[in-house]
Amino acid sequence: MTTPVYENFINGHFLKNQTGDTFAVKNPATDEVIYHVEIADEFIQNAAIESAKQGFAAWSAMTPIERSRILLKAVAILRDRNDELAKVEVLDTGKPWQEAECVDVETGADVIEYFAGLAPAQVGQQQMVGNDFYYTRKEPLGICAGIGAWNYPLQIACWKSGPALAAGNAVIFKPSEETPLGAIKLSEIFIEAGVPAGVFNVVQGAAEVGQWLTANPNIEKVSFTGEVGTGKKVMASAAGSLKDVTMELGGKSPLLVFDDADVSQAVSAAMLGNFYTQGEICTNCTRIYVHKNVYQQFIDELKTRTEQNIIAGDPMDPEVNLGALISKKHQELVLGYIDKGIQEGATLLTGGKALSPVSAPNGYFVEPTVFVDCKDDMTIVKEEIFGPVMSVLVFDDEDDVIQRANDTHLGLAAGVFTKDIQRAHRVIHQLQAGICWINSYGNSPAEMPVGGYKQSGIGRENGIETLDHYTQTKSIYVGMSNIESPF
Repeated sequence: MTTPVYENFINGHFLKNQTGDTFAVKNPATDEVIYHVEIADEFIQNAAIESAKQGFAAWSAMTPIERSRILLKAVAILRDRNDELAKVEVLDTGKPWQEAECVDVETGADVIEYFAGLAPAQVGQQQMVGNDFYYTRKEPLGICAGIGAWNYPLQIACWKSGPALAAGNAVIFKPSEETPLGAIKLSEIFIEAGVPAGVFNVVQGAAEVGQWLTANPNIEKVSFTGEVGTGKKVMASAAGSLKDVTMELGGKSPLLVFDDADVSQAVSAAMLGNFYTQGEICTNCTRIYVHKNVYQQFIDELKTRTEQNIIAGDPMDPEVNLGALISKKHQELVLGYIDKGIQEGATLLTGGKALSPVSAPNGYFVEPTVFVDCKDDMTIVKEEIFGPVMSVLVFDDEDDVIQRANDTHLGLAAGVFTKDIQRAHRVIHQLQAGICWINSYGNSPAEMPVGGYKQSGIGRENGIETLDHYTQTKSIYVGMSNIESPF
């Protein structure tokens, strides 16, 4: 049986490349090739730029309320096709259906809806200066590039396109080569909703296509989601043309569980923040600091629930809550980190091995893994693993655990569990992270800005401030008096 071949999506339709080069996409749960995708060669790249220029001219000329109405139509289509799109995400990423069905498409639609609502509300300022006055306009940047990650492909495409399109920009989006289909589906939905051709283009490929986007002088902004090392390369490339950049990068986020916490709730947060989407979430709380007074209670419940409540297998099975990792290579990377943890003296509380579920025997699964007896200088405690691997550490002093939690070059997320409202705010205000939770973990509504401190990112996604990041301010001075000139 021949597998489908998807072309790049340019100027409102699929466009064949000239080289004929393609890459294969595998289902992580089966190790089978499910389709091929054409690589964006030079012909496609040039067409994408010209298409985006034309699309920008048409889209930016519309009023914000016109753009808003069209984007809201896209939101309605996304929600109407939730299950169809969720299946695409499951087959591409290996994540469980029970997650994709209620999170991936819904949260993407939420963000587009949020920014569609904000679009008509953008206003400038006016101020008198003597007898004269000035006013400002919020104008779109032009062509923006989005570079997505493979863990939430459709959601990330929505997160990047929502504010960019609401502000009047055109977008060239490059999804991860591991998960390229969701962005294609989104591009078709935008056209169906009435977004003009050329406003949202999808180019496919690996690092070389991303490098072309970041270096291209026609592109005014790059929004990138991915790991820290790649983010540094993107920023260096973008500097050549002084592009604006937004980066949502990796994390090694701490969760602090104090001795007055609801331990069962803290265990729920820790499991959610380590095993949801099989651990492939950048905000995951992979360093769990537990107060010594509740440590034993915490790990006893954690071990029981991890071993009894997690079901790995065919991700399309609604009962499955642990899916496959994205690739064989990534599975081996995660297993290598587990071996390193054992070598450095951490104790396996549970898990630690590859899995071969009966319903998906060829998939790239790793058991949900918990390490105890961890030290802050261990590799598994310091480096982002991006898999279902949790490190549990003990503390007994508030100031000390804050210092330990902040002792990292990353600063994406953090969480605190305590019933003491003063402690909750006192501690969270000292944690060096851009996304923080108190007695919760992982929630990321469209209204809340998302981004990191330190090497975990630059700029923010979502929230009101993000719309401003997709505009530039034009100041207009209006002379109301005769010019006083010495000439």
